[in-house]
Amino acid sequence: MVETGRKYVFDFDSTLTQVEALDVLAEMTLKGKSNKDEILMEIQNITNLGIDGEISFTESLERRIRLLEAHQRDLEPLIEDLRQKISKSIKENKEFFHSHAEDIYVISCGFKEFIDPIVADYNIPSERVYANTFKFDDHGQIIGFDETNVLSSHNGKIECLKKLDLDGEVQVIGDGYSDYVMREAGIADKFFAYTENVHREKAATHADHVAPNLNEFLFVNDLPRKISYPKNRIKILLLENVHPDAFDNLSNEGFSVELVKHSLPEEELIEKIKGIHVLGIRSKTQVTKKVLEAADRLLVIGAFCIGTTQIDLIAAKKKGVVVFNAPYSNTRSVVELAIGQIIMLMRSVFARSTEIHQGQWFKTALNSHEVRGKNLGIVGYGNIGKQLSVLAEAIGMRVYYYDVEDQLGLGNAIKCTTLEDLLAVSDVVTLHVDDNKANRNFIGEREIDQMRDGAILINLSRGFVVDIEALVKALRSKKIRGAGIDVYPEEPRSNGNFKTELQGLENVILTPHVGGSTQEAQKDIADFVPNKIMDYINSGNTVDAVNFPNIRLPKQNNSHRFLHIHDNVSGVMAEINEVLAKFEMNITGQYLSTDSEVGYVITDLDKEYNKEVVKALKSVEHTIKFRVLY
Repeated sequence: MVETGRKYVFDFDSTLTQVEALDVLAEMTLKGKSNKDEILMEIQNITNLGIDGEISFTESLERRIRLLEAHQRDLEPLIEDLRQKISKSIKENKEFFHSHAEDIYVISCGFKEFIDPIVADYNIPSERVYANTFKFDDHGQIIGFDETNVLSSHNGKIECLKKLDLDGEVQVIGDGYSDYVMREAGIADKFFAYTENVHREKAATHADHVAPNLNEFLFVNDLPRKISYPKNRIKILLLENVHPDAFDNLSNEGFSVELVKHSLPEEELIEKIKGIHVLGIRSKTQVTKKVLEAADRLLVIGAFCIGTTQIDLIAAKKKGVVVFNAPYSNTRSVVELAIGQIIMLMRSVFARSTEIHQGQWFKTALNSHEVRGKNLGIVGYGNIGKQLSVLAEAIGMRVYYYDVEDQLGLGNAIKCTTLEDLLAVSDVVTLHVDDNKANRNFIGEREIDQMRDGAILINLSRGFVVDIEALVKALRSKKIRGAGIDVYPEEPRSNGNFKTELQGLENVILTPHVGGSTQEAQKDIADFVPNKIMDYINSGNTVDAVNFPNIRLPKQNNSHRFLHIHDNVSGVMAEINEVLAKFEMNITGQYLSTDSEVGYVITDLDKEYNKEVVKALKSVEHTIKFRVLY
């Protein structure tokens, strides 16, 4: 009989480890055999039948050992392999096993020969490990198991736990039938279905609580853990059919992710965003002040695109919501489309293609020119403009550029001090300006009049920067002889019918905002933005945030991290540190960054702290958001 208190009974296979140990042993012992895959499949099938309670455990064990053909010498490499396959969240929370060693038991239908050395690393002694043992012949061959051991029989875990007669609340953590029957038999108070490695529906439906990882189990029990808030409780909503890799990247990190294929209008989004911690969007979803006011748990918005005008950045900042975008990921895709359109329009390829689709054969060099030696005027010399500059020069174009910011030209690119100078010299003008509202009708009738007669205009930036009516007039009069337009002043929320005055005009290439829509670009965005989101959620880093003070943080070890976002007014930092001093907190590192509106301070502290300090920090005047990270 042990002292009264809560007791934790862990399964071994697929709980403490990511795998079924006998399956791993089979992989080793059957290596090189011609029928290896067939036998492995049979062993795994028998394993699952036993775990789900479809056959008796005794039968499952007998059949698997016969198929194994294992030797005692195979156990050492098995143990080393299993050490590399400890469940991720178990490994992260090793401290729990050390600090609560007296309350932890392992009851497994596996074998002590390989379980004991693994759990010993987690401060669980052999006397608190209850498992089967192998039988060996005189040559060390595994020929069976100790049939007198209660754990070798069907429902043996029930009998084992009953004999232990543990005082206090008994909680069982496992993944299969033999675990949840202990709860059903009334000898365990709670059963946690552990699904980090495998989700067994039968176990989940019989559970008091489903634990996707150990952090969730520890959180529910208010026990020490690696992270303060389990990732599976962080809800992420991805809209507008972002690349599946984004879903996979975030799901694999342990977050709860929902994917919606389209954008949501304001009223729908207001309802949907309640309880959401992370919102992922593209260009069509409007994240207004109203939406942000309804977002009761929102921490971060990820824009899976370059532009962020669809987000009220000021309202987001005031709510303590960090915004990230993807300023570089689709650069190459946009540049390649620009180069392609320049060549097609200079060669009148689109006109010739339309004719031949209509059954006309018009072989001519009329209005067909090489791009080599022509002047390309780049308006907006940012990431896209610079890369376009390099590629255009590589195919023989002379490059001129104009930007409101002072930008260093690459290669032989020539800087124009005014837009008028650039328009006057360019055979092709391509627009790569940002989504600042001040750029509305940036190219209008006046600017078009300043362009060379017969020049080409390409707009892959924002729909509102070109006065469409003035462009149509110039195309019809041949002032401009061709245009490539990918963006429009008004674009539909989803695929379907679309009207523009540019339809039907000669030598005009119209595309539906696909400048950055390549598989490569979307995949890059699906890696870049989730990494920024995860970095902020996991560590507090705000590097590359578009609306927040940027802080790059060192890796945190063996300490707690407090994240405090507040109005940037005098005295707040002093009050934060007064609170920390009052509770005798030992600060191991502190990082502060501010802008004109908010301050963002990260404080790393020794592991132990009085939980009242959290309440005190949340109560500091002008606090916008407070989060305990570890």
